[in-house]
Amino acid sequence: MSSPLSHSKDQPRIRKTTTDSSPTSLTARSLRHERLSRLSSSGSCDGSNDAPTNHAESYFKRRENRLSARKKAEEESANNDYKKMYEKALATNQRLKSRLEISKQELAMIQDQLQRVQAKEDLKMENQRLKDENGALIRVITKLSK
Repeated sequence: MSSPLSHSKDQPRIRKTTTDSSPTSLTARSLRHERLSRLSSSGSCDGSNDAPTNHAESYFKRRENRLSARKKAEEESANNDYKKMYEKALATNQRLKSRLEISKQELAMIQDQLQRVQAKEDLKMENQRLKDENGALIRVITKLSK
């Protein structure tokens, strides 16, 4: 029933032409061979629709692996960015603390000077009051001595 020219589904079809020795036909043939070997190694030679499913599954697994690797790289980059930002914030915080300490010291010195100035004014007023009182006493003594 089957003629020598007919092929069954299980046997690969091979045609030889005069141009089979060209580089493009060799490349196409080797690519076809690779595809067939991949299909046979995945266990899909039974003729079922597992080959497209396996191909799709492997495609999605590879894609998922690439995406997870990219996400991991981005997280590491973000962690590095957060680390740099944290270190920068720490340095800024330390610089601001030192400036605050200097400002507190300056404030204490200014308050001390202000206290001295107010005390000086009080002393001047007290000194003027005592001078006035001393003048009044001198006048009283001069009146009594006459």
